[in-house]
Order: sequence, then structure tokens, then C-alpha cells
Amino acid sequence: MRRFKLADRIIGETAPEFSGALADAYRKRMRPFCLCKDGGLAMYIAQVGDQYIVKRMPMSGGGHDPGCASYEPPDELSGLGVLMGSAIQVDPESGIAALKVAFSLTKIGRRAAPQAGADGSDMVAGDAKKLSIRSVLHYLWHQAELTAWTSRWAGKRHWWNIRWHLLAAAGQMTVKGGALTEMLFVPEPFRAADKAAIEQRRAAALVPALPPKSGPRKLMILVGEVKDFAPTRAGHRLIVKHLPDFPLLLDEGLYQRLQGRFENELSLWEADEASHLMTIATFGLTPAGLAVVEDMALMVVAENWVPYDSVYERRLIDTLAKLRDRSVKGLRYNLSAETPTAAAMLQRQSQPIALYVVPPLAGDAYDEALDELISSRPEVGAWIWRPGEEEMPPLPFR
Repeated sequence: MRRFKLADRIIGETAPEFSGALADAYRKRMRPFCLCKDGGLAMYIAQVGDQYIVKRMPMSGGGHDPGCASYEPPDELSGLGVLMGSAIQVDPESGIAALKVAFSLTKIGRRAAPQAGADGSDMVAGDAKKLSIRSVLHYLWHQAELTAWTSRWAGKRHWWNIRWHLLAAAGQMTVKGGALTEMLFVPEPFRAADKAAIEQRRAAALVPALPPKSGPRKLMILVGEVKDFAPTRAGHRLIVKHLPDFPLLLDEGLYQRLQGRFENELSLWEADEASHLMTIATFGLTPAGLAVVEDMALMVVAENWVPYDSVYERRLIDTLAKLRDRSVKGLRYNLSAETPTAAAMLQRQSQPIALYVVPPLAGDAYDEALDELISSRPEVGAWIWRPGEEEMPPLPFR
């Protein structure tokens, strides 16, 4: 449990009066201090709707105690390292992250937007200049802390709070000079009894995607869970959970590229009924009100909504899910599978442990790069599993 200092008051995050204290501190522009270390570490309070949350200051995650929920693994151990300061530029005062993206958020006439997700261009190793559409989903998921897990959260992660955390994270981001929240659409949980009201709120939220009388059309960004792909006369329609009676249309070319580029994610989803298939997609509305997808990417997540890239990572995620210790899943962003990254980080007060899963067909170049990565952060322990050569080693328990 984290403890914070608010002026002369020390309060724990589980205290009944914590929410009220945060609201009061927010109004008075008070800065909280996390007491995971002597002297405290400055934090800030963010408002999302009528709720308040304490967030770590930009670039300060590594300064927290490894056992603190505000601790953040070194960026260099994931695909985030090459993006910070270039594709992702964080204002140190406000905490707002300006994202430079490689995909279009406008469409002129019938010309299709660049397919930065479905054609595989999001897999350029080391590309630090712009974020692919998949990388934006990774960054949202990471900043929403949906990559983190402890067994104490079992049964407590549902779509309504996933949506809340995604919107809270988006509130600290801008894209092409505009607030990400103004172009992001995350469907609210659907309830048949509230169908009319939900549809009205959806129509209001999607007004920016309506075609103007002249000039480029603005596109919006959808983040949601895939329910199915269904064939149509000229392509396919994407059916998203919590969006009944609101299919999104894909032309046949985009659908075929999607099948090729994300074959791995689709296969993992098909193989496990408990997993979820997440999508991020740019889309616009036709004059008739139909939603048309221009670009999209996919990400498979486990039952607890933590992402994974292989059956080996899935086994690791399942094992970590049983631990009370907090773990954080590493994501690749723009990096290819040939570049070593930490699959996850196990947060321990004595020493954080980076968990590496070596692909079965990895060669000498991969091993050399992995050794360099481990050596670059000597303060972080290393656990290595080579599925092609051995059973999964025991995790370093307390």
C-alpha cells in the first residue's frame, strides 16, 4: 500500500477518506509526495470525470522503490526506450506526452490513408521517429497500467475499469497538436436496458468523424475488443464488443493485409477462448453514418487483460498471475521479435528482476544483444528462459 504526504498530513491510498483528501488537494493545487523512499517523491493529481488519481511525475518512475506501485521499469528493457524523447516527448511540468504518429488521421476524397499497421511497417526495428498505430495501443495500455498485475486483483479487472484507465491515460497525451481524448473512442459497457441512452452518447462522441461539406475528413481512433470478423458483399465487417448494431466496415485489401500481418495474434486468440483480442483502428463515418476502417492493428491479451506475444509468454503471464508480487509486462512497440526485450519485470523491494524469454530459433546475434541489454542495467536482476532448450525455470520467489 502506498502512503502519501499531503501538506502536513500522511494518508494511505486505502484509507476511507483518501478520495476526499485528493479532491481537496487538487482544488488547492497541492502536490502529493510518495513516501516509498525517505524524503518522499513528488507526484501530481489528475482528474478523470469525478474521480482523482495520483500519478508519478514524468521520467520519475525509476526513482521509486522497486516494491512501490509507482515504480517503472527502465524504458531501455522494452521497446519504449528508443521512443522516449523522439516519438514520445513528455513535458516535465504538465506530464503531457506529445505523440508523433506514423499513420494518418485525415482522409482526402477516396484516397485511403497509409496502412501503417496492417502492412507491417510498425515492425521497423529501432525506428524512434514515429509511433505505429500498434505502438500507440501499446503506450496507452502501458500508461493505463494494464500491463501491471498482482494476484490481489484477480476477478477485479473488467471492461468498465479498463475503459476508465484508458481514458485517464489518454487525458495525458496529445496527437498532432490535439488532445487524444478528443479523437479517441472507447465504447462504454453495453446494457440492453440503457440501449437508447448509450446510442445517443455514442452518436455525440462520434460527431468529429462525420464528413465535412468540404476539405479533408477527420478520422477517429477506436480502441475496443474484437468479437468477430464477418464477410460482407465487398469486404468484411469488424464487430466490436459493447457495440451491437454498429459494425465497422473493412475493404477486402485491408482485411487480407490484416490476416497476414497479425497472423500470430489471430492464431493465439483462436487457440484460447479465455484470451481477448484488442484492436486499435482509425475510422471515419460516411454521410449515411456507416463506420469505415482505414487502418488497424491487433493485440492479444490474457484473461487478466495482460498482453502476450507467444504461448511461452502466455505461460509466463499465467505463472505471474498467481503471485502477490507486482509484475509489469514489457511491450515491443516498434521493435521486431529479433530484438531482445524483457518479457516482464517482477518488482521486488530488494531488487527488480527482468524476465527474458528467448525465442526457440534465436541465434548467436540475439544472444549477444541479450547479454549487452542485461549488462546495461546491472542494478536489475535477470531471469532467462530458453523454451527451445529447457523447461521454464522457477521464478525468483521471495
